[in-house]
Amino acid sequence: MNTLRSLAAAAALLLGGLLCAGVQAADKLPSFKVDATQTSVSGLSSGAFMAVQLQVAYSASIKGAGVVAGGPYYCAAGNMMYASICMGQVTFLPPNPALMVSAAKRFAAARQIDALSNLRKRRIYVFSGTQDSVVRQPAVDATVAFFQQAGVPAANLAYVNKVPAGHAVITPSYGNDCPANASPYISHCEVDGQGYDQSGALLVHIYGPLQPKATSLSGRLVTFDQRAFAAPITGMADEAFLYVPKSCDAGETCKVHVAIHGCMQSAQSLGKDFVADTGYNEWAENNRLLVLYPQVDKSQLPFNPQGCWDWFGYTGGNYATQSGLQMMAIKSMITALSKK
Repeated sequence: MNTLRSLAAAAALLLGGLLCAGVQAADKLPSFKVDATQTSVSGLSSGAFMAVQLQVAYSASIKGAGVVAGGPYYCAAGNMMYASICMGQVTFLPPNPALMVSAAKRFAAARQIDALSNLRKRRIYVFSGTQDSVVRQPAVDATVAFFQQAGVPAANLAYVNKVPAGHAVITPSYGNDCPANASPYISHCEVDGQGYDQSGALLVHIYGPLQPKATSLSGRLVTFDQRAFAAPITGMADEAFLYVPKSCDAGETCKVHVAIHGCMQSAQSLGKDFVADTGYNEWAENNRLLVLYPQVDKSQLPFNPQGCWDWFGYTGGNYATQSGLQMMAIKSMITALSKK
C-alpha cells in the first residue's frame, strides 16, 4: 500500500510538472528611457471613448489623442441608457457637448482630473467615416465640439470626416473594404488616390513630422502580465502587449503611444490583428516610439459581453476620472514603462 501511494504521489508530481511546463507566465512589463512629456493615446470606438477619457483626465501629462469613431468625454454620465445617444443613434438627439464640458469642469474643480487649461497645449485628431453606422457622425461632431469648448485651439484640432469609411481603423491596404462595419473593424480606404494611413496621420498630427514608417520590423513584440496593473474586476485581460523598437532596447530616449482597441477587438476576439495590422508598429520602428496595447476581454463579471472599454460605468461611477479602475491601470502601465 505504501508503495502504491509513493508511486501515485510521484505520478502526480510528474503530471503537475508537465502541466506547469506547458504554461509560461507572461513577462513583466519592461522599462526604458522614456521622455514622459511625449506620451499620447488613440483608440477606436470604445477605445476612442477611453482615449478621450485619458486625454481629459490626465491632460497635464498626455500630449495628444487620436479619436477614431468616439464620442465626447463622460457622455453617458455613468448610465448605459444614454449609450445610444452617445453613439449618435438617436435621430435629432445628438450628445450635448456643453453638458460634458460642465461635468469635466466639476471633476477638475474636485481634483478628480487634471485642470482643463492643459488642453490648450494638446493636439487632438478626430476621425468619423461617412459610412459609419455604429458611432454615427453626430456623436463624433460632439466630440470635436467638446474639445473646442474645453479650450483646444483650432490649429491643434484635426477633424477628418469626409472619407467614405465604416466603423474601423483605417489602413492603406489591410482589412475590409472601406465602407464595411464589420469585424475585424480594420479597413482599407483611399484618399486622393492613395491608401489612407490613419496611424501615421494621427501620430504626425500629435508629434509633428516623423521619419518614414518602416517597411519591415526589427523590434520585438512583448506579451506582458497585465494582472500586475489590473485586477480581474476591471474586466481587463490577463495579458497585454508592447511593441519595442530596437532603438528603445538600445537605450535611446523614447516616446510612448497607447493604442486602444475597440469592442470585440482584443486578442481574445481577434488574436493579434489590432496589435499587428493597424500600422502603429511600422511608424514606431523608425521614430523611437514604444506602443502599448492594453487589453480588455469579454466578461460576465463585470458584465461586458462585447469586450468594450468602460465609457458608461460598468466598473463604477468614477470610471472617467483618475480613480477609475481602467484609467488607473493604463496610467500605471505608462508610469512603469519609464521606471528605468
